[in-house]
Amino acid sequence: MSSLLAISSSLVYLILADSAVALLLALICWGLLRWTTRCPVPFNRTYLGCLMWAFAASAATLLLITIGGLQAIGPGQSLLASPWIRGAFVMDMLLGVVLLWRLIPRGDGHRITLGNACLCVGVLAVLALIPLLGFSH
Repeated sequence: MSSLLAISSSLVYLILADSAVALLLALICWGLLRWTTRCPVPFNRTYLGCLMWAFAASAATLLLITIGGLQAIGPGQSLLASPWIRGAFVMDMLLGVVLLWRLIPRGDGHRITLGNACLCVGVLAVLALIPLLGFSH
């Protein structure tokens, strides 16, 4: 019974953490999309796309840890030295592009372009990589 409670509380925490991360991602994407498309972009659809992306990224990370991809990283190695982690990062970026491109409309009824989705994911990837690469001085 205690393991069931531990698993359910972990899932609740994961959902809350993903929601908070998705809100930050959506604020950045929404600002970028309003700036690049020069027309209104609905924030709720941007948040939905970022929330789905955050859930998928969490599931992929948990799967990667379960498979044992983190065992390939030595104690002094960088996190990006593992091909498993680099592959998961690239797949996560591709998934983010597809989700944002398919879920976010512009104010005039058309979808955002694939280039706009790539721009949003690229900016967020650079912001995520800054602490991993050691540029946070």
